[in-house]
Amino acid sequence: MAREARKRSNTGIYHVMLRGIDKRDIFLDDEDRKKFIENVIRAKEAGGFEIYGYCLMDNHIHMLIKEDEEIGISIKRITVGYIGWHNNKYERTGHLFQNRYKSEPVETENYLITVLRYIHQNPVKARIIDKLENYNWSSHKEYLLTYQGHSSFINTELIKSYFRTAEDFISYMNVQNSDECLEYKPVKKYNDDTFKKIIHKKYNINDLNKLSVEERNKLIKNIYNETDISIRQLSRILGIGKTIVERAVKKDD
Repeated sequence: MAREARKRSNTGIYHVMLRGIDKRDIFLDDEDRKKFIENVIRAKEAGGFEIYGYCLMDNHIHMLIKEDEEIGISIKRITVGYIGWHNNKYERTGHLFQNRYKSEPVETENYLITVLRYIHQNPVKARIIDKLENYNWSSHKEYLLTYQGHSSFINTELIKSYFRTAEDFISYMNVQNSDECLEYKPVKKYNDDTFKKIIHKKYNINDLNKLSVEERNKLIKNIYNETDISIRQLSRILGIGKTIVERAVKKDD
């Protein structure tokens, strides 16, 4: 099955979400987060794109970007340097980010400010903090600083044109809502025995070895996508090689 083509934005503005591969954490400490922001700033200077908002969570990232060219080029500029630095720091190899990042076009003014609010509210909805201003790793703080006359690598002028004062901005950003923009579902972590019960209830895996390669891969991919299980854990539970599971999961992504 061919992958679905990305929708191109008529405004050039995109909401982008990057996730850690196999649900792994992208950031393990504040030094990691600072390094990622440094990479965003360097990529912005090199590529000339504009960034209207961001939020760094442990295992995923939201960004609101305006790009006149191919959005994938800017994402690559942002991530490549960080991956090398992260792998060197933690003595690991291979991919850090999920191969296919998510993106959606932002075509209207109303959706633009809705997406920014959604991005800023991520840590609150995840119950990491109780107030937006208490989170150090989103653009919410950047906006408040620019209302006080400070400069920022975030392009704040467009959003601020909708909110005359900091109070107006804060009021809108704190409105309770049920918005879902490229919604990220938190990972549910279970031990092997619990996952075995969940999988046996929903899938017939007793005859896994009797299936054709295509049928087996489809079943493995369905289990992976629908249960939030890691590749390594799924390999253990199914009793098949990690490489086989990886190939099935990544096939046609």
